[in-house]
Amino acid sequence: MIVFTGNGKGKSSAALGIVLRAFGHNMSVAMIQFIKSTLATGEAKAAERLGPQIRFLALGRGFVADAGNKISFSEHQRAAEEALALARKHMFSGPLDILILDEIANAVKLGLVNIQEVLDLIRSKPPDLHLILTGRDAHPDLIAAADLVTEMRAIKHPFDTGIQSQKGIDY
Repeated sequence: MIVFTGNGKGKSSAALGIVLRAFGHNMSVAMIQFIKSTLATGEAKAAERLGPQIRFLALGRGFVADAGNKISFSEHQRAAEEALALARKHMFSGPLDILILDEIANAVKLGLVNIQEVLDLIRSKPPDLHLILTGRDAHPDLIAAADLVTEMRAIKHPFDTGIQSQKGIDY
Protein backbone atom coordinates (compact mmCIF):
# COMPACT_ATOMS: atom_id res chain seq x y z
CA MET A 1 0.00 0.00 0.00
CA ILE A 2 1.23 3.45 -0.96
CA VAL A 3 0.24 6.83 0.48
CA PHE A 4 0.99 10.14 -1.26
CA THR A 5 0.22 12.97 1.16
CA GLY A 6 1.35 16.49 2.12
CA ASN A 7 0.40 20.07 1.29
CA GLY A 8 2.36 20.19 -1.96
CA LYS A 9 1.19 19.59 -5.50
CA GLY A 10 1.81 16.20 -7.06
CA LYS A 11 -0.03 13.56 -5.04
CA SER A 12 -2.55 12.62 -7.71
CA SER A 13 0.08 13.17 -10.39
CA ALA A 14 2.36 10.64 -8.68
CA ALA A 15 -0.50 8.12 -8.66
CA LEU A 16 -1.16 8.85 -12.33
CA GLY A 17 2.51 8.17 -13.06
CA ILE A 18 1.96 4.70 -11.64
CA VAL A 19 -1.12 4.33 -13.87
CA LEU A 20 1.03 5.03 -16.93
CA ARG A 21 3.72 2.61 -15.77
CA ALA A 22 1.12 -0.09 -15.06
CA PHE A 23 -0.51 0.45 -18.46
CA GLY A 24 2.87 -0.24 -20.05
CA HIS A 25 2.89 -3.62 -18.30
CA ASN A 26 -0.70 -4.41 -19.39
CA MET A 27 -1.99 -4.15 -15.82
CA SER A 28 -5.57 -3.31 -14.89
CA VAL A 29 -6.10 -0.10 -12.88
CA ALA A 30 -9.08 1.67 -11.33
CA MET A 31 -8.80 5.22 -10.01
CA ILE A 32 -11.66 6.51 -7.89
CA GLN A 33 -11.68 10.21 -7.06
CA PHE A 34 -13.32 11.14 -3.76
CA ILE A 35 -13.29 14.95 -3.92
CA LYS A 36 -12.67 16.08 -7.48
CA SER A 37 -15.74 16.46 -9.64
CA THR A 38 -16.57 14.99 -13.03
CA LEU A 39 -15.11 17.94 -14.95
CA ALA A 40 -13.35 16.99 -18.17
CA THR A 41 -9.82 16.81 -16.77
CA GLY A 42 -6.84 15.71 -18.80
CA GLU A 43 -6.52 12.53 -16.76
CA ALA A 44 -10.17 11.58 -17.39
CA LYS A 45 -9.77 12.19 -21.12
CA ALA A 46 -6.54 10.17 -21.20
CA ALA A 47 -8.15 7.25 -19.33
CA GLU A 48 -10.90 7.12 -21.99
CA ARG A 49 -8.27 6.89 -24.70
CA LEU A 50 -6.24 4.24 -22.87
CA GLY A 51 -9.16 1.84 -22.95
CA PRO A 52 -10.83 -0.63 -20.65
CA GLN A 53 -7.80 -1.65 -18.62
CA ILE A 54 -7.78 1.85 -17.06
CA ARG A 55 -11.01 2.76 -15.25
CA PHE A 56 -11.28 6.36 -14.09
CA LEU A 57 -14.22 7.24 -11.85
CA ALA A 58 -14.65 10.79 -10.58
CA LEU A 59 -17.40 10.64 -7.95
CA GLY A 60 -16.63 13.78 -5.97
CA ARG A 61 -18.78 16.89 -6.04
CA GLY A 62 -15.93 19.40 -6.11
CA PHE A 63 -13.80 20.87 -3.38
CA VAL A 64 -15.76 20.99 -0.12
CA ALA A 65 -14.23 24.17 1.30
CA ASP A 66 -14.45 26.07 -2.01
CA ALA A 67 -16.58 29.20 -1.56
CA GLY A 68 -18.02 28.78 -5.06
CA ASN A 69 -19.23 25.24 -4.37
CA LYS A 70 -22.91 25.44 -3.41
CA ILE A 71 -23.28 21.71 -2.72
CA SER A 72 -24.29 20.78 0.82
CA PHE A 73 -21.93 18.92 3.13
CA SER A 74 -24.37 15.99 3.29
CA GLU A 75 -24.30 15.71 -0.52
CA HIS A 76 -20.48 15.70 -0.44
CA GLN A 77 -20.67 13.04 2.25
CA ARG A 78 -23.09 10.91 0.21
CA ALA A 79 -20.80 11.10 -2.83
CA ALA A 80 -17.76 10.07 -0.75
CA GLU A 81 -19.66 7.15 0.78
CA GLU A 82 -20.69 6.03 -2.72
CA ALA A 83 -17.06 6.26 -3.80
CA LEU A 84 -15.99 4.07 -0.87
CA ALA A 85 -18.68 1.50 -1.71
CA LEU A 86 -17.53 1.51 -5.34
CA ALA A 87 -13.93 1.03 -4.20
CA ARG A 88 -15.01 -2.02 -2.20
CA LYS A 89 -16.90 -3.37 -5.24
CA HIS A 90 -13.93 -2.88 -7.57
CA MET A 91 -11.59 -4.46 -5.05
CA PHE A 92 -13.50 -7.75 -5.12
CA SER A 93 -15.18 -7.87 -8.53
CA GLY A 94 -12.54 -9.34 -10.76
CA PRO A 95 -9.01 -8.96 -11.90
CA LEU A 96 -7.59 -5.63 -10.78
CA ASP A 97 -3.89 -4.96 -10.25
CA ILE A 98 -4.00 -1.42 -8.83
CA LEU A 99 -6.73 0.53 -7.06
CA ILE A 100 -6.17 4.25 -6.47
CA LEU A 101 -8.33 6.10 -3.95
CA ASP A 102 -7.60 9.67 -4.97
CA GLU A 103 -8.12 12.35 -2.31
CA ILE A 104 -9.37 9.81 0.23
CA ALA A 105 -7.11 11.31 2.90
CA ASN A 106 -8.95 14.61 2.41
CA ALA A 107 -12.30 12.81 2.61
CA VAL A 108 -11.29 11.29 5.95
CA LYS A 109 -9.95 14.61 7.30
CA LEU A 110 -13.14 16.44 6.29
CA GLY A 111 -15.37 13.78 7.89
CA LEU A 112 -16.87 12.66 4.57
CA VAL A 113 -15.90 9.04 5.23
CA ASN A 114 -15.14 7.23 8.45
CA ILE A 115 -11.50 6.30 9.06
CA GLN A 116 -12.56 2.91 10.48
CA GLU A 117 -14.36 2.04 7.23
CA VAL A 118 -11.27 2.96 5.23
CA LEU A 119 -9.04 0.87 7.51
CA ASP A 120 -11.47 -2.07 7.17
CA LEU A 121 -11.21 -1.75 3.40
CA ILE A 122 -7.41 -1.71 3.60
CA ARG A 123 -7.32 -4.76 5.86
CA SER A 124 -9.61 -6.71 3.53
CA LYS A 125 -7.76 -6.03 0.28
CA PRO A 126 -6.62 -9.04 -1.74
CA PRO A 127 -2.91 -9.73 -1.23
CA ASP A 128 -1.98 -9.15 -4.90
CA LEU A 129 -3.79 -5.81 -5.18
CA HIS A 130 -1.69 -2.65 -5.01
CA LEU A 131 -3.62 0.06 -3.15
CA ILE A 132 -2.68 3.73 -3.51
CA LEU A 133 -4.19 6.48 -1.34
CA THR A 134 -3.70 10.18 -1.96
CA GLY A 135 -4.64 13.41 -0.24
CA ARG A 136 -3.52 16.04 2.23
CA ASP A 137 -3.27 15.37 5.94
CA ALA A 138 -3.25 11.56 5.77
CA HIS A 139 -4.53 10.10 9.03
CA PRO A 140 -1.74 8.55 11.15
CA ASP A 141 -3.45 5.15 10.91
CA LEU A 142 -3.30 5.32 7.10
CA ILE A 143 0.39 6.14 7.29
CA ALA A 144 0.98 3.27 9.73
CA ALA A 145 -0.83 0.81 7.43
CA ALA A 146 1.20 1.82 4.35
CA ASP A 147 4.33 0.18 2.98
CA LEU A 148 5.45 3.40 1.28
CA VAL A 149 4.59 6.97 2.26
CA THR A 150 5.72 10.04 0.33
CA GLU A 151 4.99 13.53 1.58
CA MET A 152 4.75 16.33 -1.00
CA ARG A 153 5.91 19.61 0.51
CA ALA A 154 4.93 22.96 -0.97
CA ILE A 155 7.85 25.30 -1.48
CA LYS A 156 6.44 27.59 -4.16
CA HIS A 157 3.20 27.49 -6.17
CA PRO A 158 2.05 29.76 -9.04
CA PHE A 159 -1.41 30.10 -7.47
CA ASP A 160 0.23 32.07 -4.63
CA THR A 161 1.10 34.80 -7.15
CA GLY A 162 -2.31 34.84 -8.81
CA ILE A 163 -1.62 32.40 -11.65
CA GLN A 164 -4.70 30.25 -12.22
CA SER A 165 -4.74 26.48 -12.85
CA GLN A 166 -3.17 25.51 -16.16
CA LYS A 167 -4.67 22.98 -18.59
CA GLY A 168 -2.37 19.95 -18.91
CA ILE A 169 -0.44 20.90 -15.76
CA ASP A 170 -3.09 21.18 -13.05
CA TYR A 171 -6.09 19.46 -14.66
